[in-house]
Amino acid sequence: MTELAPAKIRVLVVEDQPKILKNQLKLLDAVPEIEIVGTAMNGESAIDEIPRCNPHVLLLDLGLPRMSGIEVTREVKTRWPSVEILIFTIFDEEEKVLDAIKAGASGYLLKGATADKIVEAIRDVCAGGTVIQPSLARNLLKHFRSGAEPAQAAASPEAAAPDGLRPLSDREKEILQLIAKGISNSEAAGILNVSKATIRTHLEHIYQKLEVTNRVEAVTEGIRKGLIDVSS
Repeated sequence: MTELAPAKIRVLVVEDQPKILKNQLKLLDAVPEIEIVGTAMNGESAIDEIPRCNPHVLLLDLGLPRMSGIEVTREVKTRWPSVEILIFTIFDEEEKVLDAIKAGASGYLLKGATADKIVEAIRDVCAGGTVIQPSLARNLLKHFRSGAEPAQAAASPEAAAPDGLRPLSDREKEILQLIAKGISNSEAAGILNVSKATIRTHLEHIYQKLEVTNRVEAVTEGIRKGLIDVSS
């Protein structure tokens, strides 16, 4: 059964610039479904706050002093794997963001993103989605493609369903191709003219069939098994 997002999304905001932090809090306080349960201005404080405030989503600045956003991500996902992490950065530093995604972050936004985009991203990651902008998604594809085995570039039906696993349906392959391009749950729902709940259900089935737990792993396996067209 698909897990529904909670009525109130508990968010811990981690930002070292007071003015930016104030603006973020003002924006999020205006959203009824979001509850700000804590703030921190550095990575160490964020780690201390998590057991106290029990957030669903960590809105995390990438460029923190001392303990970086990447290090915070790695520590949080090791100790509290159910906490979803949304990286918030002022610069489009794709290499650093890629490292944060590989460390366990569910996605990233630039600090110039609109209020609607930020709120939608928080909703998506809380519901088990991933927020990856298209340019970063292309780098993810290149990264994982470089590690793929050449013999599996054009996978056979057996390669797509090893060890007795069921192969992906055509619709599941279509959704896997979309998420590899960095498309959000909401955008995929609009493209395919279905509900977001339907997209989440398909993603659950994709994860089960590929024996993965998130979108980045699904894209990795999709490329390795030849299920994703990396030329587009």
